[in-house]
Amino acid sequence: MAPALLNQTVCVMDASGRLGSALVHRLLQRGYAVHAAVHNHDELQSFKRLSSENKKLRVFGSDPLDYHSLMEALKGCCGLFYSFELPSDNPTYDEFVGELEVRAAHNVLEACAQTDTIDKVVFTSSATAVIWRDQHNSVRSDVNERNWSDINFCKKFKLWHGLSKTVAEKTAWALAMDRGVNMVSINAGLLMHPNLSIKDPYLLGAAEMFKDGVFVAVDLGFLVDAHICVFEDSSSYGRYLCFNRVLNCSKDVVKLSSMLLPSSSPLGLEDEGVHEQKISSQKLSKLMVDFNSELQME
Repeated sequence: MAPALLNQTVCVMDASGRLGSALVHRLLQRGYAVHAAVHNHDELQSFKRLSSENKKLRVFGSDPLDYHSLMEALKGCCGLFYSFELPSDNPTYDEFVGELEVRAAHNVLEACAQTDTIDKVVFTSSATAVIWRDQHNSVRSDVNERNWSDINFCKKFKLWHGLSKTVAEKTAWALAMDRGVNMVSINAGLLMHPNLSIKDPYLLGAAEMFKDGVFVAVDLGFLVDAHICVFEDSSSYGRYLCFNRVLNCSKDVVKLSSMLLPSSSPLGLEDEGVHEQKISSQKLSKLMVDFNSELQME
């Protein structure tokens, strides 16, 4: 960690999600003061109990559609880690949630632009904002951060997760560039965790991802490290594909299927072959070579 970052205050929003909660704990371990902006008010009390035990943690009930609550949470912070979590009353992606995510991204970036102390924003997006395109109408080449999912392709095949992530991230980048906000994005693969469900919206189109060699996943610890690395490294810029697993052969599919559907066939991916990996996270790998994930303050 750069000495200038010691004892700095950062905001994690939404802190009630799986990624947000893990980020809060890791940032506190590294010596940061943290503003935990919690969108799920059912989680507020558990965070408040935690804050009573740690003077470096402050908890804010926030709403991405309530501009004032965003400004309150960001006050005095030098950085923001932002991720959108599905509302508890609508736990799947559809057109409505897509519109909500885009509005939230706009509001959050506008709030950052209005907060003088914010030096950097780490915006969590998805690999689904990168991979979806009509393979028949494009030159087949490896996918990297320069690629964007085709919005019309996503609409045509009702790939709501990819559509939402693409439009929200593009909205954030447009506002960041217009308002001079220093932003980097993490385009994460499927987040692996013990409670992963077949209903996870990322899995829509899994068979096509598998066959195209772009079905990737990421462990929570690695994803947290990636976020902190791009925040702390002053040379970070643009977008970063983030994954540490590639699912491109039958044994990968069987392993995933055993997690999701113990008694069923493997997600319709009964292909016995090995598909060439067609996606690269080399940009992030280079940045993280010297990253010390174990660094923490005594």
